[in-house]
Amino acid sequence: MNVLSLFDGMSCGQIALERAGIKVDNYFAREIDKYAMKVTQSNFPNTVQLGDVTKVFAKDLPKIDLLIGGSPCQGFSFAGKQLNFEDPRSKLFFEYVRMLNEIRVTNPNVLFLLENVEMKKEYEDVISEYLGVKPIKINSSLVSSQNRPRIYWTNIVEDLKIEDRGIFIENILDLNSEHTFIPDEKTINRKYTKNYLQYDINGKGHGSQDQRAYYLKGKHGCLDTGVSGKAKILLEDGRVRKATRIECERMQNVKDNYTKSVTESQAKSMLGNEWTVDVIVEFFKNIK
Repeated sequence: MNVLSLFDGMSCGQIALERAGIKVDNYFAREIDKYAMKVTQSNFPNTVQLGDVTKVFAKDLPKIDLLIGGSPCQGFSFAGKQLNFEDPRSKLFFEYVRMLNEIRVTNPNVLFLLENVEMKKEYEDVISEYLGVKPIKINSSLVSSQNRPRIYWTNIVEDLKIEDRGIFIENILDLNSEHTFIPDEKTINRKYTKNYLQYDINGKGHGSQDQRAYYLKGKHGCLDTGVSGKAKILLEDGRVRKATRIECERMQNVKDNYTKSVTESQAKSMLGNEWTVDVIVEFFKNIK
């Protein structure tokens, strides 16, 4: 099987293929982030890096059997400005469509998988029309300790049901790493909500995700490129500490120290931009 991964990041798709037991002959990755590429090559040194997604064409590659990718989501996300297809990052979706159409010239049966964030129905419908399949909505919380709702478009399966594995923060704790605790005087005016402790820093109020610490018996909030480095856990003794690199890896079903070739800050930012691996494994298990 020849696989082409657009916006490959640190190659969580490649981890998922390996876990699903799918033999890959050639894995072509299109990525421009040097830190993500460093992590990929340190774990999968045979990955063929192709660089900028706009500068590679199907005619220059062997027959592709599987096209995967999670195009940049900032223009679609409810957490962002929702510029939709006018955002230059979200416009990269059309590069995915271009490549899919180019591949279909020589392989009309190519399999594909595209992931993105929850978005307005009108944006979702545009993507569905271009790809010709209905979206499948899955929350990563079914297979991890993180609440992460995502949308998937694929022709591998028409629908996918995943059994809830019942994984919570207490199940992914990293007890061997050094922990960074937040001083008590920084967590004043505590407010306990259903899912997390919200606290006030220096009288600025309770509005920021940076001021949340999640309960051990619950799920962590959705990691993203900004929040991952700020991920925090509320311990049973009332102390608040930052989540470690390994805990953030585990929230995304990535093996411990997969990101060890880069700094912790770089790793956490990267992890917030990635796929939850075991969700993708469930899709790939259906590849015949």
